[in-house]
Amino acid sequence: MFGLTAQAQTVGGRTEVFPGSELEEYARYAQTLGQSPLYPWTLRPFSAGQLDRILRIRGDHPWKNRYDFGPRRSDVSIDVVRPTFTLRYNTAFPYGSNDGPVWAGRGLTAAFQVGFAMRVGPISLTLAPEFFSAQNKAFPLLSNGDTTRLRFADGQFKNVIDRPQRFGDGAYTVLDPGQSTLRIDLFGLGAGISTANETWGPADNYAYILSTNAPGIPRAFFGTSQPLNLYLFRLHSLIEWGILSQSHYSPVGGSRYIQSTQQPGTRRFMSGIIASIQPRGMDGLEVGAARFYHIGWPRGGPQWSDFRRPLEAIFKNNLRPEPPLPGTNQVVAVRENQLASLFARWVVPGAGFEVYGEFGREDHSADTRDFLAEPDHGGASRMFGLRKMWRSGYALRAEGINFEAPPIKQVRSEGSVYLHSILRQGHTERGQVLGADVGVGSGAGSTVAVDRYSAKGRTTAFWSRTIGHEIGTYYLDGADVSAKSDVVHSLGVDALRFVGPVDLTMKGVLSANLNRNFQGDAYNLNVQLGARFSNW
Repeated sequence: MFGLTAQAQTVGGRTEVFPGSELEEYARYAQTLGQSPLYPWTLRPFSAGQLDRILRIRGDHPWKNRYDFGPRRSDVSIDVVRPTFTLRYNTAFPYGSNDGPVWAGRGLTAAFQVGFAMRVGPISLTLAPEFFSAQNKAFPLLSNGDTTRLRFADGQFKNVIDRPQRFGDGAYTVLDPGQSTLRIDLFGLGAGISTANETWGPADNYAYILSTNAPGIPRAFFGTSQPLNLYLFRLHSLIEWGILSQSHYSPVGGSRYIQSTQQPGTRRFMSGIIASIQPRGMDGLEVGAARFYHIGWPRGGPQWSDFRRPLEAIFKNNLRPEPPLPGTNQVVAVRENQLASLFARWVVPGAGFEVYGEFGREDHSADTRDFLAEPDHGGASRMFGLRKMWRSGYALRAEGINFEAPPIKQVRSEGSVYLHSILRQGHTERGQVLGADVGVGSGAGSTVAVDRYSAKGRTTAFWSRTIGHEIGTYYLDGADVSAKSDVVHSLGVDALRFVGPVDLTMKGVLSANLNRNFQGDAYNLNVQLGARFSNW
């Protein structure tokens, strides 16, 4: 078994199960082992009622005596989101991903989070803001030919994505509302407002549409608070609408409103929908789909048609014409950009094993024939992952995503993942990619990790490889370009230790950036230290 030992104190619990958090990961492993109920994992964060079910972890398990996994004791509760302080240090260049609003540049980055969670019957409120300050020391940039503020913008795609290489030439400080949500859940349905991070789909590291890599989107939402039993399957779904903002280093300036292809507006409206089903008689299987829209903010505010956008026709030929936008002759899907995905996850009952995958793409196909003939058109992504958990506390997991430019570009003009020629902020929120934190346009990433859970905490060793940038048009002209891929290989050790009422985290990552900025190699050491306090 796990070699349980008595812990000095039971701390924390359901108020800290945010997307990508320690307790969310632990609950997923428990479900894989069959120690908690099978439940959809492709739509996160979870509601308070969902957490009541997910955290019913049965039997002996490593953290049994550390956290409060018991049932809810009252219809009224107030809990602290424990104060968390984290230091990150990078020796040569920025490193870090899936850190929510935090951006860790070169040098020291300090972050602090604290808050509270309250439940009164069907109403739940979490306020968990986060503050961080990055020293943001200078490092060599990939030159984009600009000498204005846009010299800090993306080195390859400065005009079609808001993804700064560096947030200015001084300290970068942000106070973010963080993992904050107000919601009401009644009769199996839920609605509310939130700024919390989301993860759409089954991915752990490389979620295609929404991940924990950027600040959460300020939004309103409506959906199921528990999967609805429709006999043949259980349905879990969500629709939401929000406001997307840009950084100071965005290629878009001027008015907040969309006016033309050259003035697409500094503010965007987002709308999205995600749904998953659990087929009857196929325990542990969930399949689903998602659509996400960026829409240029119209003068006078979003229209009813903008709110209905996630429910519009799938194929472009079935869309209604709209007034032309100055600068283009197109009359459909001009003021918007769509990302869509199909995904599946299967937790094999009793095996301690799960496998999952996702196919994502940008833009619409023209019609059914176009989709069947060339499903990659518009920029397509493939993600695959698996994890295996043993009752000894060991776990193995692997995940990869790939959306490198396909050979179809030889014969047909092709879109690029996370980029857009009109809404030129790309798939970002305040300068960070909302999806997988790998290279935009043509990128890939993979991670392999071994985890060890015990009564003392967790230890993880991992390797990752990400493609940050690619150049060359081999798929068009056959010309071989040396140093055509900017690739980062990383080896790291990550540990969590329980010390009395404090959770201590320690992480060290050595990264080799081959062909950095398509030039020489560079090496970075990332060190992280953190503490979460129960008494303060």
